[in-house]
Amino acid sequence: MSLGEASSSALHLNFPPSTGAGVMHSRSVTGVHVHPVALFSILDHFLRRNDGQQRVIGTLLGTRTESEIEIKNCFAVPHLENEEQGQVQVDMEYHRNMYELAQKVRPDEVIVGWYATSPELNTYSALIQDFYSRETAPHQAVHLTMDTSIDGAKATGLGIKAYVSSPLGATPKAENCVFLPLPTNLLHSTPEHASLSLLASPNVSSPLSDMDALAASLRQVQAQLDRVLGYVRAVLAGEREGDKAVGRFLNDTISVVPAGMDDTKLENLFNAHLQDVLMVSYLANVVRAQAEVSSRLTLLT
Repeated sequence: MSLGEASSSALHLNFPPSTGAGVMHSRSVTGVHVHPVALFSILDHFLRRNDGQQRVIGTLLGTRTESEIEIKNCFAVPHLENEEQGQVQVDMEYHRNMYELAQKVRPDEVIVGWYATSPELNTYSALIQDFYSRETAPHQAVHLTMDTSIDGAKATGLGIKAYVSSPLGATPKAENCVFLPLPTNLLHSTPEHASLSLLASPNVSSPLSDMDALAASLRQVQAQLDRVLGYVRAVLAGEREGDKAVGRFLNDTISVVPAGMDDTKLENLFNAHLQDVLMVSYLANVVRAQAEVSSRLTLLT
């Protein structure tokens, strides 16, 4: 379905952050948090784009509070930008069908906006923003842009920016709006942090075995313990001033560790935990192998 004609341009204004009370530059959303799984889905959609397609778009799913939005997932939406006729077309039926399916899996995630794999903000962006604003009403729709070029990603970190829009003019039109930038940061859980660390390691082309990964984790823990011991010894020797927040954190951490445990009991506990970890890893590999065999059998039939 056509969203309209591109008869004018959208604006991108960089407002300084507000320090006073009340609404910040006529927008209620003050921050956006993005999970890695959403970014990987966007990149996968971009890699699978049609030949000649400059950018792809999709729907963002997540949760919202009074002032912040957390983007947890997304799905691709087919669209077409016709530069000759100045129109943009979005498959709205596909968008709504995919959202219905997503609601069956994660009913707590709602539509919070849309994404595009280009940092450019133009009239097509304004028209699509108008469509998603109606989907998220009465809340504001967030527009997330990802710069997929290597040079752009180096210049802006991950190449991720988020915006909300505001109508422009005495008689606002869908294609006339102002895009206002929002603070955006990457939010990840503990399992996601482990996955990101693995992807960032130099051995990502040849993943580590379970035992090698465990050994790497132990070396990391040992390095952190050495760093903490160095800090404590420096404070006790008067070489540096102690931080009360760090002291409270260390006290809370030590208090959860059983005191007076001998080496033999500690070794037994570690071995029992190691066996549990290896069993979970083995079962996960078995399930993955069964799923792969099932999918291949489905293709044969």
